[in-house]
Amino acid sequence: MEEEKVEKAKLAGGTTVTEVAETKTRLKSKHKVIRKRKSKKEKENPLSSAIRLAVESGKVGFGSRKGIKDILMGNIKLAVIASNVPPSLAEDVRRFGEISEIPLVMFPGTSIELGSICGKPFPVSVLAVYEEGVSNILEFEKKK
Repeated sequence: MEEEKVEKAKLAGGTTVTEVAETKTRLKSKHKVIRKRKSKKEKENPLSSAIRLAVESGKVGFGSRKGIKDILMGNIKLAVIASNVPPSLAEDVRRFGEISEIPLVMFPGTSIELGSICGKPFPVSVLAVYEEGVSNILEFEKKK
């Protein structure tokens, strides 16, 4: 609507070039992108923040091979498994976890999401937690 006024003013010759430029910049500034706030349902998963804290402040290991070895040795306190790991791998981790009495937590996201939460540029299928640091990640195994 204002753009039409600017065009009519140009044709009529009643405005200067600077006035036209000012109105165009005013029109562009009205179309700013507004960031949407996250609602209570969309806030970050508490498991994700606990995993991030454990990676930053505790000791963790990444990968299925290392995770399975450490589960069998009984060196870890908790294992986190991504939701999209192959069924055979998930079954092996579950079986070895039951034998060694190590709790398992299923991460609801994919291995790529788990890797990005851990701050790694690659997918993480199994996360082995040796020391939790200041995180509350061990509370999630008690809920299950």
